[in-house]
Amino acid sequence: MATPLRVLIHGGGIGGLTLATALARRGHTVEVAELRDRLEALGVGIIQPSNALHVMREIGVLDACLEAGFEWEVLTIADPAGNTLAEIPQPRMGDAPSNNGIPRPALARILASAASAAGAKIRFGTTITDLTDDGDGVDVTLSDGSAGRWDLVVGFDGIGSPLRTRLYGDRYVPEYTGFANWRVTVPRQEQVRGVVMSTAGQAAKALLTPITDELMYLGSVFAEAADFRPDPSSAHEQLRERLAMFSGPVAEALDAITGPETVVYSRISQVTVEEPWHVGRVVLAGDAAHASTPHIAQGAAMAVEDALVLAESLDAGADLAAALDAWEARRRPRAMWVQAMSRAVLKQETGGETTPEEDELLKVGIPGAAHVLVQPY
Repeated sequence: MATPLRVLIHGGGIGGLTLATALARRGHTVEVAELRDRLEALGVGIIQPSNALHVMREIGVLDACLEAGFEWEVLTIADPAGNTLAEIPQPRMGDAPSNNGIPRPALARILASAASAAGAKIRFGTTITDLTDDGDGVDVTLSDGSAGRWDLVVGFDGIGSPLRTRLYGDRYVPEYTGFANWRVTVPRQEQVRGVVMSTAGQAAKALLTPITDELMYLGSVFAEAADFRPDPSSAHEQLRERLAMFSGPVAEALDAITGPETVVYSRISQVTVEEPWHVGRVVLAGDAAHASTPHIAQGAAMAVEDALVLAESLDAGADLAAALDAWEARRRPRAMWVQAMSRAVLKQETGGETTPEEDELLKVGIPGAAHVLVQPY
């Protein structure tokens, strides 16, 4: 479309800020409504696989991400004692690096700075309180009392998306998988120069992921009751109990945990919006539309791909409806493949019963998935 648009993005996470940068750099007027008062409280670290780094290159922040993080190329599979069983080189998308580990707060600062530099405005501590789409535009009232009219509203507001509820009611709510993710940031061990995945059969898996020269995070997934929450006074001890079968680097990482306050616990849920991801001039993207389990490290990558492809589709579309249709036609098959593969790997690793379709996906395997996902999105 030749005419610049006025776009309101609901949610200032990784996907929302990527979209804000991509659109503002193209001359659109962009505002981001972010419920949090600041972008620091974003958990531990994150893996940026090659397809995500390709997007970072496209919006001009690749070098900043690599400088703030820890670039790596080989996935190491180890036994419970940390002895290497296999080393698997990771593929690249074009000339983007293979992988980068980065602290989430650092990535948030990079993306927020890029969005602001491109001309986007970020409103902290605000959310949508009222929204009316009359077909020609969307009238929005925010919680800070401000109001405006927008050509497009995009919900990058996460798995619990309030915007999704406005569009579809309670038809698509997060589905708890029965598993939860335990993560904690610790000093990086010298030998951890890429992700080290230590497995103890189907009993447990622990990942050590470097995110800076000085830091890495320890992550592990366990079956947990829906109402379980770690004890605030002893969460680090509860994590040690769950990983007691490991020695070597994992045990060393556990010994470095100084207290319960550093442990980040999150239940693993997923969402699939089966209807179109856009209703009129309001569209959902990222976890709001297709949240996956983290088992092939592609959740944030799908969000930033959504963002860049949406910006490209708005450039190419004859009108807004055509652009949104084209965007979803490109994104839905890939995002659904990632969601299905991630869920299949979760079942495989935890001894769950897989479907015939999931068995076919598992023949591709995690290394194969990495090669699939460095193909054009």
